[in-house]
Amino acid sequence: MDRLSELEVFLAVVETGGFTAAARRTGTSQPAVSKAIGALEDRLGVALFNRSTRNVTLTDQGRRYFDRMKPLLEEIEDANREVMGSGADMSGSIRIAVPTTFGRLHILPIIPNLLAEYPSLRVDLVLSDLRRDMVEDRVDLVIRVGAVEEPDAIVKRVASTSLLCVGSRQYFEKHGAPSEPAELARHNCLVYGGFEEVANWPFVGPKGHFSVAVRGNLTSNSMETIRAGVLAGVGIGMFTKASLVKELSHPDVVTILDDYVQATRDISFVWPKRRLVSARVRRVTDFLAASLEGQF
Repeated sequence: MDRLSELEVFLAVVETGGFTAAARRTGTSQPAVSKAIGALEDRLGVALFNRSTRNVTLTDQGRRYFDRMKPLLEEIEDANREVMGSGADMSGSIRIAVPTTFGRLHILPIIPNLLAEYPSLRVDLVLSDLRRDMVEDRVDLVIRVGAVEEPDAIVKRVASTSLLCVGSRQYFEKHGAPSEPAELARHNCLVYGGFEEVANWPFVGPKGHFSVAVRGNLTSNSMETIRAGVLAGVGIGMFTKASLVKELSHPDVVTILDDYVQATRDISFVWPKRRLVSARVRRVTDFLAASLEGQF
């Protein structure tokens, strides 16, 4: 078996979870798969798999090798399809991670069009407000709203969205509406961001940029939770405009302190730093970017 075939067998074992399943995928026998993996491990001088009677799992070296070799083989497959005149046939999978609210409002509606454009594509869409490790979680593309904290990542900024300070008419009728940011200190402000009880919300005044420390009786690492609390009249929240697409036209939703809130947040596509990004990921990225253009 040549070296490229060994790599294809290696990927099949990882993705199917076993030698027998990999043999079915590659159209070979289980002994042939074992032989190919053994030859690859001997050539590399490391064990790629932990083997037991029940399952096969990657070693740390195997995981790193998989993360580097998968996009390389995908690029080879894409190049072969282009040469054979089938470049638009994007078979295979892509895993996309996106914040929950942004994903629900802006990415989910695009997915049917993406799959219609590329029927052979398989999309694994992960909606989570947790910051995911792109390599460890085997994520091909991350969509970020706000700062990108991965220093080695490849970042493509595609849009920006303004911040808004928002409450419900129900809340303001009961507690009054602040006329300047400092008054937020006496209001119930719902804090997004996890375990922090206090948040520093950014504002701009005659003397430049400043922040106000706010707190309230509800904190969460889920933007959906904070959004629901504000809409129910529990307190005041700070959101990106992209998180409140429909609510801004609702008669019970009121933006406040508009003259003081001028900050924006970037919307970026992020890839883990690899030697190359597969054509599949590039095409999906271009499709999503074009679909999002002008929305914010």
